[in-house]
Amino acid sequence: MINSNNIKISSDNLNFYYGKNHALRNISLGFESNKITALIGPSGCGKSTFLRTLNRMNDLIGGIRITGEVFIDGVDIYAKKTDVVDLRRKVGMVFQKSNPFPKTVYENVAYGARINGIKKKNWLDDIVETSLKRAALWDEVSDRLNDQALGLSGGQQQRLCIARALAVNPQVILMDEPASALDPLSTAKIEELIFTLKKSITIVIVTHNMQQAARVSDYTAFFLTGEMIEFGATRNIFTAPADERTQNYITGKFG
Repeated sequence: MINSNNIKISSDNLNFYYGKNHALRNISLGFESNKITALIGPSGCGKSTFLRTLNRMNDLIGGIRITGEVFIDGVDIYAKKTDVVDLRRKVGMVFQKSNPFPKTVYENVAYGARINGIKKKNWLDDIVETSLKRAALWDEVSDRLNDQALGLSGGQQQRLCIARALAVNPQVILMDEPASALDPLSTAKIEELIFTLKKSITIVIVTHNMQQAARVSDYTAFFLTGEMIEFGATRNIFTAPADERTQNYITGKFG
């Protein structure tokens, strides 16, 4: 079971409201350092909303209200003194649809470093190369660094977005359906990359793909209508779920 002494990021009795819509109900969940946790559940169950509470991306939406707490290394990220820019540097995000900037491959990866005040070209060069290597993309684009990022394939664009997130050395990466729009070969590369990255980064991934969750994650949380129904080691969730609703979802009876 999860090592409670090794929790990187967690929520405690978290509730989230879109206006009068109570979208998340009393979510308490911990994510172990250097592990992959999958959030599964049918569309509209709250898993992507919950993912976005972990780096305050929902702050950008009007008319929301949050109660409860979210901690990273034991510090409440919703405290008034929180530097949200610094938080999102620590807790990066990769979206369902790849969203490279309309810039060169190089400038996409260097962007975060520049924002953080790094100007020396040799430092930027090192960051770009290291990040692209960590994203398993360097060999494919090392001779295309000055090409427009939008000219890359869909799978390459998504790995570029991962490289962009890695360039600021995050401690956690949140992934919202990162492979849902990709072909099987590109999906396999993303999954292999995710598995490699957990050596140094805590990863939380939202996925509708049950096979993907089973392949890549150490832990799985099942969400339904804004509640977390069940959480545990992935092998247990998929072979011996404790809740009948979890069983019905993973066997395809609904969702």
